[in-house]
Amino acid sequence: MKEAVNNRAIRERSNKVLTIFLLLVLLVVVFLMSVIHTIQSDRRIPSEHAKIHDRSLRGSIISADGYTLSYSQKTYQAVIRGASIKPEKRELFIKFFSIYSGIPIKAIQERFTDKKGRLITGNIVLSKELNAKSAMQLKELAHKLRKMDVFQWVENGNGVKVLYGLDIIENGESRRFPLKDILSPTLGYVGDRQEGRYIRPQGKKGLERKYEEHITSKKNGYFQGKRDVIGTVIHDKNSMKIKRIDGLDLHLNIPLALQRHIEIMLDAMKTQLDADEIIVGVMKSDTGELLSLASSERFDPSHITQKDIPALNPKFAEYPYEAGSVLKPLTLSIALSHGVITPRTMINTENGKMKIGKFTIRDDDKFESLDAAGIIIHSSNIGSSKISWKLTGKEFRDGLLAFGVARPSGIDLSRDLPGSLKPLYLLNHELHRASTSYGYGMQITFAQLFKAYSAFNNGGIAVTPRIVSYLEDAKGNHYTLEPEVPDLHAIDPKTAQTVHDILIRVVQEGTGVKAKYPGLEIGGKTGTAHIARKGHYLREYHSSFYGFANDKEGNKYTIGVLVIKAKKYRKYFASLSAVPTFRNIVEILVDQNYLKPDPDASEQIATNEMLYQIEENEPSLPETPEDIETVANKPASSQVKPSSSTSKPKNTITDLFKLKEKPQQSQPKPYVEPVQQPLPVKDNNPHKLFEDLF
Repeated sequence: MKEAVNNRAIRERSNKVLTIFLLLVLLVVVFLMSVIHTIQSDRRIPSEHAKIHDRSLRGSIISADGYTLSYSQKTYQAVIRGASIKPEKRELFIKFFSIYSGIPIKAIQERFTDKKGRLITGNIVLSKELNAKSAMQLKELAHKLRKMDVFQWVENGNGVKVLYGLDIIENGESRRFPLKDILSPTLGYVGDRQEGRYIRPQGKKGLERKYEEHITSKKNGYFQGKRDVIGTVIHDKNSMKIKRIDGLDLHLNIPLALQRHIEIMLDAMKTQLDADEIIVGVMKSDTGELLSLASSERFDPSHITQKDIPALNPKFAEYPYEAGSVLKPLTLSIALSHGVITPRTMINTENGKMKIGKFTIRDDDKFESLDAAGIIIHSSNIGSSKISWKLTGKEFRDGLLAFGVARPSGIDLSRDLPGSLKPLYLLNHELHRASTSYGYGMQITFAQLFKAYSAFNNGGIAVTPRIVSYLEDAKGNHYTLEPEVPDLHAIDPKTAQTVHDILIRVVQEGTGVKAKYPGLEIGGKTGTAHIARKGHYLREYHSSFYGFANDKEGNKYTIGVLVIKAKKYRKYFASLSAVPTFRNIVEILVDQNYLKPDPDASEQIATNEMLYQIEENEPSLPETPEDIETVANKPASSQVKPSSSTSKPKNTITDLFKLKEKPQQSQPKPYVEPVQQPLPVKDNNPHKLFEDLF
C-alpha cells in the first residue's frame, strides 16, 4: 500500500518536471523565433548610409535651327504621414504647402480626411505631378518645417519611434511638347511605360516611336555615402557617384521657322478649299534632307483629345491611294529608258476616246495625236496607255519597282507602308497595264511618289527622304544612321533630264501653269484621281502636284502636295488646289532665302490677290531658340546649326502671324511654244485652267 503511494508520488513529480521542462523549451523556441524575426524585419532604424537615385532621361528632339520640340522632365510626388504633424500646427503646414505648391488650401485639407471625415494617420499623397522646380521648392520647405518643429515622433509597428517629415519622391518622367501642335504628326506622341512604381514615356507614333531605341534613357545614376541626422548624404572621400546616361538627342533637318510658315499656309488653304487634309513635303533633291513635312491636320501631343484620333497616324507614309496622272511621267520614263519611244514619237490619241473591250478610256482635251512629251503636258490617258503598251508587262512592272513603287520609301517614320502594284499576270494584259499607266488600279503613298520624283531632279537617282540629320550624346558626339531603304537608281541620267525638261513644259504651257515663278526653274505634274470605296469610285478626289523648284545658285528642291477631298466648287481639280499650294510653298522658300530667283528674269507673274489668308490674333512664338529653351527647361546644344546651306531666314518666327499681301506685278508675257503641237480636234483650249480629271 505504502509502495503504491510512493510510486504515484514519483509519477506526479516526474510529470511536473516534464511539464516545466516543456514549458522552458517552448519559451526558448518563442524567444529564438522572436529574435530571428527582429533580425530579419525592417525596423526602420535609420541607416548610417544613404543613396540618392538620379534616373536617366529620354533624349530631346531638336529642330535644325536649334529649337527644342520635345523633351523629358522628371516628375515628383509629395508624401506626408498624417500622424507626424503636430495637431496644433496642421493648419500652418497646409498653408505653407499651398503657397509652395500652388495647390488650393481646400484641396489639401480634403486629402487629410477619409470619406467618413476622419483624419488620416497613415501616408497621404499630397501631389503626384510636381515638376523639378516645385519639387526643389518643397524640399526647401520640408527643411524649414523641421526647424519650425512642425513634426513629431511617431511610433511605428515595431515600436520604434521615427521622426517623419514631408517627403518629395521622384516618381516618373513626363514628355513635354512646348510648341504644342507644330510638326505633328511627324513628331508623334508617347504613352506610359511602368517600371515598378516609376513611370517612363514610350513612343507610340512618328519620330518618338521610330527612334525609341536610341532616344530612350540608357543608364540610371546615383550618389551614395554616409548620411547626417536629417538624411543628407555627406560628400567625403568615401562617397560614390555614378553619372546617369541619358538617351540620345535627335537633331532634325527641318528648321522650325520654315515649317511654321508652311503650316500656317496649309491651314489657310485647307479653309479656302474646304479640304479634309493637305499634306506637303520639301526635300533637297540631291541629299534627301527634308526641310518640311507638314499637314493641315495636327494635334498637341501633350493633350490628345477624341477629335485628334484621325490625325494621330502620319499620312505621309501610312496612306496608300490611287495616284492618278502624277504616275504618267514614271510610265514615260520607263519607255524612254527601254528605247521604245522618244519625246517626239507621235501617238494616235483617238480624238479623246478609246475603247478596250467594254472599257472606255477618255481624255478631257481631244487630240487626234500627240507626241510623247505632249501626252504628259496635256495629261492624255489614252497616250499614256499606248506608251505602256510599247513595254512588256515585266518591263513595265520592273520599271515601276525601280522607282520604289510598291516598296517602302525608307522615310524615318514609325510606319512605312509599301502600297500595292498589280501582279505580272495582270499587267501582261493591255487593260490593266493601261489603267496602271495613269495611276489607277494601284496604290502608292505620298513618301513613295515624293521619292520617285526626286529622280527627275537628281540625275535619275531617287533619294530616300530623311527627317533626322544626326543623333547626339551628352558629350557632343554625333552619330548618323544609314537609311533602312537605300537610294534607288531609278533611270539613267539622260532619261531623267529628258523628263525633267518635259515637266518644266507642263508648268510653262500645261496643267501646272499656276506654279510658275519668275527667275526659277519650276517643273511638275498634276493629278486628280477619284477616291474609291467598296469597289466604286466616288465624286471625291485626291488632288496632287509633285515636282521641283531650282535656282541658278544650285539650290534644288523636290516638292510634293496632296490635297484630300477638296469640296469647294471645282477646287478638286489639282490645277486649282494642289498647284496653288505648290506655288505658295515656292513663295515661302524664296521669302526665307532657300531659293534665290534670277534677278535678270524678265517674266513676271500677276498676283492681284493674296496667296492665302492668315487668321489674325494668332498666338506668338518665341523669337529665338534661347527663348524656347527657357520654356523647355532643357536647352538644346549650342552646336546646333541650321541644316540649310542658304543664308539665315530674314523673318523671325512671329513674322509668320503678320498678314502679308503680295505686291501687284505686271501681266505675264505670252509664252512661245518651242515645239509645235497638233491643234485639238474641237475648239477646246489646251491651256485652260481646268485639267482633265486624271
